[in-house]
Amino acid sequence: MTASPSTHPRSGRMLTLDQLRDDIRRGDIETVIVAFTDMQGRLQGKYLHAPYFVDHALGHGVEGCNYLLAVDTDMNTVDGYDMTSWESGYGDMVFELDLDTIRRLPWQDRTALVQCDLARTDGQPVPMSPRSMLRRQVERAAGHGWRAVAGTELEFMVYDDTYEQAWERGYRDLRPANQYNVDYSIVGSARVEPLLGRIRREMYAAGMTVESAKGECNFGQHEIGFLYDDVITTADNHSVYKTGAKVIAALEGKAITFMAKPNEREGNSCHIHLSLRGPDDSIVFWDAERRTRTPLYDHFIAGVLATMRELTLFYAPNINSYKRFAVGSFAPTAVAWGMDNRTCAVRLVGQGASARLENRLPGGDTNPYLALAAMLAGGLHGIEQELPLEPETTGNAYTSQAPHVPRTLREARDLFAASDVAKAAFSEEVVRHYVNFADVEIEAYDAAVTDWELRRGFERL
Repeated sequence: MTASPSTHPRSGRMLTLDQLRDDIRRGDIETVIVAFTDMQGRLQGKYLHAPYFVDHALGHGVEGCNYLLAVDTDMNTVDGYDMTSWESGYGDMVFELDLDTIRRLPWQDRTALVQCDLARTDGQPVPMSPRSMLRRQVERAAGHGWRAVAGTELEFMVYDDTYEQAWERGYRDLRPANQYNVDYSIVGSARVEPLLGRIRREMYAAGMTVESAKGECNFGQHEIGFLYDDVITTADNHSVYKTGAKVIAALEGKAITFMAKPNEREGNSCHIHLSLRGPDDSIVFWDAERRTRTPLYDHFIAGVLATMRELTLFYAPNINSYKRFAVGSFAPTAVAWGMDNRTCAVRLVGQGASARLENRLPGGDTNPYLALAAMLAGGLHGIEQELPLEPETTGNAYTSQAPHVPRTLREARDLFAASDVAKAAFSEEVVRHYVNFADVEIEAYDAAVTDWELRRGFERL
């Protein structure tokens, strides 16, 4: 079963179905991965023998167990989800192939990837699938005549240890690829360029438009940037990049992590830049004659801010996410906006066609589909309700009186569970699903005995 072709722009380096058929016939492609993005933001799916993909999967579809949207980070089946359980027998869901997403994976020999939406066996979309949730907000914006474009800036740490060595050491005492702050350092980046350069080249070959790489603040921390695109394309590329970067690092004998706060220094962010466009890509966030923001833009910003606390679960989905929100860390603590102010959760940048808001709340562990869906849902709520934009925060937002971002996953979970905006945008069924997702993580964390507790209490208590 194949999905209808989407309307988002395609890179010329990606493949049409006819090109994929030709590559398979010549033996240039031997494996086709069909994959979707799960709740945790990971690509999950199957490796199909390429002739089988052409002869059978294209016409008859691919299926997988519905527990894939109802597991914890360790892939354990857990209770509490409406869509799947032992009682219901853990049935199937259908991987609906999006044939606009066919791309070669240069880091895997003779392999192509097709990304998928998820449907129930009756053909109805799975509403809690992250890609479906973002698509629903895209369709909501389209109903007003708008198209959303976005870019994600994803930071990661590089270690001169393999993933296997990191596991054996309990992820402690790893060797960062840089031993000091290499923010914008040409020398610091050059030391890691064999890895960074390979990631950039192979992402470009996989159909992405790569902008640059730069060092960041933490030891061994770097960022590779990509050109903005429509929001679904950006989320698709983000998922492929994050997966591919880990694979390439492993092939280079290194390990990288995107977790929000792997140590007590600066964490990994995922700043999201977003704007709306009108028909024919016209500018709707900027009044060229008055050289200022439009009322539409102000309403959108107001909506993102008004819903930020209650939708934080989609920006910061893990226990560790909340360790990143520290004063003076360049991660926000204040739900506030400012012009080119990196101490605020929302930073406004650009003029004219480049006018956009930067959401600085998400970390490197965010699920791009959920974060973008939350931003769109909040912004559209602000437009539809004509919410007024609060005064700009100038100076240091860390010391302002602005509302604080949620401090824990538990707080974010409670705000999300009570959110009328979330229920209206995503449905009560979806809200229940992701509340249970948070409950599962909180319960697992509460039951864990950490090394911090052992150090503090083994002898002294």
